[in-house]
Amino acid sequence: MTRTTATAGPTASIGRVVRSPAANVSSLESAALLVGGVFFVVGGLIGLIVFWGADLPISGMGSVGEFAALGGGVAALVAFLLGRYLAERTPNPELRREIGQGLSVPGARLHWFDLAALSIAHGVIALLGWTAISAVLELSFRDAVVFAVPAAVLGGVAVALSAYISFLSSARMTPMLLSLVLAVFLVVGAFASMLSASDPHWWKENLSALGMTNDISARAFNLTLIIAGAIVTIVARYATATLPASTPPDRRGRSIVRVGLILIGIFLACVGIFPVDEFFLVHNTVATGMTICFAVIVIGLPWFIRTVPRVFVVLGYVYVVAIVVVAVFFATGYYNLTAVELVAAVLIFSWIIVFLRTAGASGAPEAPTA
Repeated sequence: MTRTTATAGPTASIGRVVRSPAANVSSLESAALLVGGVFFVVGGLIGLIVFWGADLPISGMGSVGEFAALGGGVAALVAFLLGRYLAERTPNPELRREIGQGLSVPGARLHWFDLAALSIAHGVIALLGWTAISAVLELSFRDAVVFAVPAAVLGGVAVALSAYISFLSSARMTPMLLSLVLAVFLVVGAFASMLSASDPHWWKENLSALGMTNDISARAFNLTLIIAGAIVTIVARYATATLPASTPPDRRGRSIVRVGLILIGIFLACVGIFPVDEFFLVHNTVATGMTICFAVIVIGLPWFIRTVPRVFVVLGYVYVVAIVVVAVFFATGYYNLTAVELVAAVLIFSWIIVFLRTAGASGAPEAPTA
């Protein structure tokens, strides 16, 4: 009797997971493992068919790394959409106690184009991540080849891991995790474009030079800016959704900050849509507009949002001063334009990420005093 019960337990557990994959925290984790397992089998079988009878390089065209990157990117994209579908349609009180409201915040919601941007971001992170890992391994194991069966297994593992992480990221998505996705996506996309640029001296011109050519580097750079701009608009809505809005001045200030952040996201996307070599005036206009919007929000923040901590206000002022200083260095010939753009980009997006957390704390209800 004991042996029979022990054998039936796991089968019943898997059955419950399949029927209610997001019923509680444990079943959600099991569902992620099942998703990863399915992608492992599919990816491994496809890899075995593709690799059969061949000795493969670790990185480059027709390599294990290329298969892992492409398969991992597709798996991460699909798994993210599946995770959001389950998270939004299955009640999970235990998970809600861990992540709070998640992305179900009053005053902000995900649209279909938001889901598309986030799923593509996860897919691109997986694709570029596995590409970078395979390149490093290629340098570590020079002239090594991988046989068909282990290559299929390694490719299946990469696909499964991408799906597993993306599924959990989607199901457990919170505004803070959203900001982390934005940061990782920007860093991975920018570095991938820099490393694959056809002109090794692109930095002597400006940051936008990465998007001027017709090679894969330029396409990756412009796509990164477009998707990142869409994510910034999502962050803008969630960052301002919890801010106080009980009085007309509070509502007006919140609307100004939200519109300003959304404009930053739109302008960022337009920087990628309109490359500087083809649309010089439009490109420079939207890039300048992004900086102006940031300065207006930072300078007016104490009046727009009266509950924002003074420490964060001072931090914003320091950021603005830093951008002005590097701009002066550029005007005097001490810095080139690339340095100014990199510093400004890092400061602006780090401020947006910190603002998301600060706004959440400012809008949180105070604990009752005894």
